[in-house]
Amino acid sequence: MAKINPGEFVREVRQEVAKVTWPTRKETTVTTVMVFVMLFVLMIFFYFVDQILAWGIQLVLGIGA
Repeated sequence: MAKINPGEFVREVRQEVAKVTWPTRKETTVTTVMVFVMLFVLMIFFYFVDQILAWGIQLVLGIGA
């Protein structure tokens, strides 16, 4: 691997960072809201799956609250 001096490395990093397309505030907000919505949907889904499994185990084994 070729050796590179720190100054050249920093210049190359700056060039690569300049190529990045950063999201707008609106895109970030919409994405964040969608993450929380999906989190809530999955939370409800797994709650009901857990309740159904607990009911089934209680029915089959006769244990649990």
